[in-house]
Amino acid sequence: MIPAAFDYVRPATLDEALAVLAERGEEAKALAGGHSLLPLMKLRLAQPPLVVDIGRLAELAGVRREGDELVVGALTRHADLERSELVRAELPLLAHAAGTIGDPQVRHRGTIGGALAHADPAGDLPAVLLALGGSVVARSVRGERVVPADELFTGFLETSLAPDELLTEVRLPLWPSAGWSFQKFIRRAQDWAIVGVAAVVQAGRAGVGLVNMGPTPLRARGVEEAVAAGASPAEAARRAAEGTDPSSDLHASADYRRHLAEVLVRRALEEATAPAAAR
Repeated sequence: MIPAAFDYVRPATLDEALAVLAERGEEAKALAGGHSLLPLMKLRLAQPPLVVDIGRLAELAGVRREGDELVVGALTRHADLERSELVRAELPLLAHAAGTIGDPQVRHRGTIGGALAHADPAGDLPAVLLALGGSVVARSVRGERVVPADELFTGFLETSLAPDELLTEVRLPLWPSAGWSFQKFIRRAQDWAIVGVAAVVQAGRAGVGLVNMGPTPLRARGVEEAVAAGASPAEAARRAAEGTDPSSDLHASADYRRHLAEVLVRRALEEATAPAAAR
């Protein structure tokens, strides 16, 4: 549980951080809240020669509305998302999901950018990003690009971000007057979800993200298609496991995860389509 030796730098500005990443490339790893990278380093599953601490770059934190999108700085912490009046008013799904992550210590240190860049299929926020149809902004000394959620997650704990790029912002389209739900099945309150579902429904259109149903965070495209075709929540939920590849482990078999996905998707769609007074 002791990391391998590494060098450490704490850039004072974003430009300085990008310059370090450009110089060191794959040798460097960015450190935000630390709840993803440090456990991997302690287990020596990650052994970066250089850790670039960006946790104090205030320019990368905060939430604002731009047109029909909510823009969230990558270093915005889960607890800040949970408490933000703007997030709770415009995208309550995000505020609610952020408030269910881990325990208070995790929520006060973990960041949305770190959670998405870590790309853990058992993480909650990647499923929310997929359900909402969001994107992330990646910056390097070469410039800036926008990466849609569907193109971000490429493998287990892998993304399409280049070694010299930092995820700086998360852009989430607003779903005015949409119903939403976040469901997850867990053994204990602070555990990773055995299976989870983030869902948003608006006028016959749905976005559904799945937690822990494959090697990457996944969208339930079959469910989305069924909702668009007028299927009931129960009918649409029968397609929850399409295109998934859940694993079997000591917590659940792959078949049990497929069953849970159908149950939780049905519950999520029922809650998202219920009258507002009933939610």
